[in-house]
Amino acid sequence: MTDCNITKITTEKTVTTISFNVASLTAGADMDFVARQISELIANQKPKNLLVDFSGVKFFSSQTLGILLDAKKKLSTQNANVIISGINPQLYRVFKITNLDKLFSFYPDAQSAISELTKK
Repeated sequence: MTDCNITKITTEKTVTTISFNVASLTAGADMDFVARQISELIANQKPKNLLVDFSGVKFFSSQTLGILLDAKKKLSTQNANVIISGINPQLYRVFKITNLDKLFSFYPDAQSAISELTKK
């Protein structure tokens, strides 16, 4: 398990979960760190399923969407998935408006996503 002041990364079976310790993910140095951290995670650990858990996150900047799209692009070359859980309805609307809801699978919470993904 890896912790920093913004993210928490855990692995359970075939699912690596990134969760956030803040309610707001805004553009800036912290998000640059998160982007590097996710890129390094993908390069070094090559997760089969990367679960991004937004439980507790109330706001995110467009940079967050860019990070998710970059992760999806990198993982698709490894035949792996990016899954989203715990997203509140207001943030889900951003995915819907931008048609990104068609690119990602969504689960109500991390545990239901992990349960579903580890059945496969």
